[in-house]
Amino acid sequence: MQRPEVLLVMGEETFRTQFGPEELERLRAIAVVGEPLHVSGFDTDAARARLAEAEVLLTSWGAPRITGAVLAAAPRLRAALHCAGSVRGLVSDELWDRGVLVTNAVEDNALPVAEFTFAAIVLAGKKAPFLAQVARERREDWSYAQEHGELSNRGRTVGIVGFSRTGRRVVERLAALEAAEVLVADPFGDRDEIKAAGARLTTLDEVLAASHVTSLHAPALPSTRHMIGARELALMPDGATLINTARGVIVDTAALERECATGRLFAMLDVTDPEPLPRDSVLYDLPNVMLTPHVAGSLGSETRRMTASALDELERYVTGEPALAPVTRETLEFSA
Repeated sequence: MQRPEVLLVMGEETFRTQFGPEELERLRAIAVVGEPLHVSGFDTDAARARLAEAEVLLTSWGAPRITGAVLAAAPRLRAALHCAGSVRGLVSDELWDRGVLVTNAVEDNALPVAEFTFAAIVLAGKKAPFLAQVARERREDWSYAQEHGELSNRGRTVGIVGFSRTGRRVVERLAALEAAEVLVADPFGDRDEIKAAGARLTTLDEVLAASHVTSLHAPALPSTRHMIGARELALMPDGATLINTARGVIVDTAALERECATGRLFAMLDVTDPEPLPRDSVLYDLPNVMLTPHVAGSLGSETRRMTASALDELERYVTGEPALAPVTRETLEFSA
């Protein structure tokens, strides 16, 4: 078994977070690594020298795009194994044209997002984030507890927009709740698979109109830009909660600002468009909106799952086995 020469390409902080002694020991057992082991870009003589010898790039957040110029300086490059989620900012047409193997760790990144989303759905049923804001003002007076309607997760309808890797995991976790029904909207969803997971495939309009909580899990594509706009928000029942842990561009921010300003809907947003929101956005100040700074995905020790996944792919590459999570030009058109 011939060990390939591997170069790690990612931001400095990302490298420190994703590669500890255990990961580096495993890497050195699989592949040949030189000095520098890790680079953030290809603008130094040392980085270019390593790039010229590299057969495999292990990439993550902060890696520069692999352009035609980069490929021209990397004649031996055969694989780019991404230790993170989407590779949209990494790949280029020239990379596909050369036939370089590309993989990602989207499956592993879906786990913490699904965990966060399930927790958000439970908290939304109790309106906990919004009651917590009132508690700072009302203090010893708890009479406000029922001002947001029924506080319950039993017998509620939950809507999932996008039966993606994350959406599927959220549906599976919702089995722990005694929900009245779980509805899924996905134009590419398989009805039988969705039913087996414990949900029912239907239209986006029905999901929005029938659900007490609607959670978004669609990719950012031209076809999904502002798919939740003024018309769609108006379909949601009074007191419903919109959760977005997917991509901010899926929601028309101006329409959401107008709707939430009326107090009719609640929103829990981990992603926004733009990100972060402008300082003067009304969403910062509304008591019916919870904003978090894009923390649902893999952070800290959670990122080591994705490192392990990329190293699994590296082992399969070395032994000639097919990749577990290949990304192609065609599949990237419909994924994150």
